[in-house]
Amino acid sequence: MGEYDWEAIETAREYYNSEDADNFYYNVWGGEDLHLGIYKYPDDPIFDASRRSVRRMLSKFIDIDENSRIIDLGGGYGGSMRYAVKTYGCRAVVLNLSERENERDRQMNKEQGVDHLMEVVDGAFERVDYEDGAFDLAFSEDSILHSPDREQVLRETYRLLKPGGEFVFTDPMQTDECPDGVLQPIYDRIQLESLASPGFYHKTAEKVGFEVSGYEDLSIHLPRHYQAVHDELERREQEVRQLVSEEYITNMKNGLKHWVNGGLNGYLTWGMFHLIKK
Repeated sequence: MGEYDWEAIETAREYYNSEDADNFYYNVWGGEDLHLGIYKYPDDPIFDASRRSVRRMLSKFIDIDENSRIIDLGGGYGGSMRYAVKTYGCRAVVLNLSERENERDRQMNKEQGVDHLMEVVDGAFERVDYEDGAFDLAFSEDSILHSPDREQVLRETYRLLKPGGEFVFTDPMQTDECPDGVLQPIYDRIQLESLASPGFYHKTAEKVGFEVSGYEDLSIHLPRHYQAVHDELERREQEVRQLVSEEYITNMKNGLKHWVNGGLNGYLTWGMFHLIKK
């Protein structure tokens, strides 16, 4: 795996393993789900909006039941798969880069009585230590943007699925028409050189062998979500300061504003893909 950018992968792992990041995401972002939400009402709690996106994604699968084996690529604290196994009785693997997040995931699985249905694996999604065709379904929420080789993530997911297997994922993206340079503050924040775009994922999915069964544009929710997190951080700032450094809070506020502005200016988008392995 030497051809992959291990430095970028390790940078992402160290960030999410940091005490500041772990305490922020666990206490402010919702604790279960580390991804964008679908907002029905302007004052929706972050957790409710995030859980709404989980339900929407799972509903895209044509066939999910107690016989299904599903892998969540970049699953954070594992909330999406806990919801899936409770709802459908399926078996799940959560692959995630941060060992700190994974320990919280395993503990919550035990507390919620689903550890017999869920396996939590430390690792990167550029190469996954499971055999070809090990899974019926694959799932990923707002994680692939962190990879320095997004095409490899799609190739590896294709390999992991059985013929006819399904992959549903979301990702924050730049629009296909995004001008050069306008998103540099966001690139700097995530310490990568670019974001993917809907066109990139459509083209790359077909290139590696997937059929693109559907794409749902959810861009309206991106600035809403980042603004909601910003507002929640400000509302609870005194409490959060007991857990997270002042430098981290300042950088997070600035970063969230960049995401909000990018969405409102039409440079960023968010969407949900449904792919099928031919």
